Amino acid sequence: MTSLDPVLDVLDKDGVRLTVDDAVATVTLTNPAKRNAQSPALWRALTEAGRSLPGSVRVVVLRGEGQSFSAGLDRQAFTPEGFAGEPSFLDLARGSDAELDAVITEYQEAFTWWRRNDIVSIAAVQGHAIGAGFQLALACDLRVVADDVQFAMRETSLGLVPDLTGTHPLVGAVGYARALEICATGRFVHAAEAERIGLANIVVPAEELDGAVRDLAGALLAAPRDAVVETKALLRGAGDRTYEEQRTAERAAQARRLRDLAGLAD
Repeated sequence: MTSLDPVLDVLDKDGVRLTVDDAVATVTLTNPAKRNAQSPALWRALTEAGRSLPGSVRVVVLRGEGQSFSAGLDRQAFTPEGFAGEPSFLDLARGSDAELDAVITEYQEAFTWWRRNDIVSIAAVQGHAIGAGFQLALACDLRVVADDVQFAMRETSLGLVPDLTGTHPLVGAVGYARALEICATGRFVHAAEAERIGLANIVVPAEELDGAVRDLAGALLAAPRDAVVETKALLRGAGDRTYEEQRTAERAAQARRLRDLAGLAD
């Protein structure tokens, strides 16, 4: 596979850097001094990164600089002044339901593009992945984690709910009962448990994290792109289909692949 060393700097702003090396893009959270705490500006930069991906990209790696992947929402959001140039949470609470919904929808866009069918996204997670950090890791298709990882969903302890798209993939990964227990208690989920319950695809020593991600990306790139795209679409839709509907979807997808391989595609 190609190296993960950057050859094209696409974006570098507000704590987010996007670099592209042929078929592999790397999105890096770049504020280790704050343990990659998140803000609305960072979310807008993540959204921009997704929109800036060249068509050649097949695999997107998400990582955080420093000892923590992301410690969650920057606590400045909870102060009366909030972030400069941004509405504070208190200001948002005073708005109408429609206004509040529109703002949260904008924030969520940073977390939605990682599951696009034309890419496979890998979160490389070390240290803390808390709250919004946990939800950002959950936004990705796959998670490779270091053995020092600490996942936690702390929103309920603050009187809030997880609202950055993390609840759906969490339930999908661990089931309703386990997801409720993790969210309602806010407890830490460490590496061994994360692997056992399906939150982590691979657990490795921290010093081997980058190498494990490179190996996984290389394996993903070994298969023809269109076959991976069709397979991802099939698997993503499986939960919303009946068994018979899934069989029908499989037949249709396979017919497309066979025609394409035979040079008979429309």
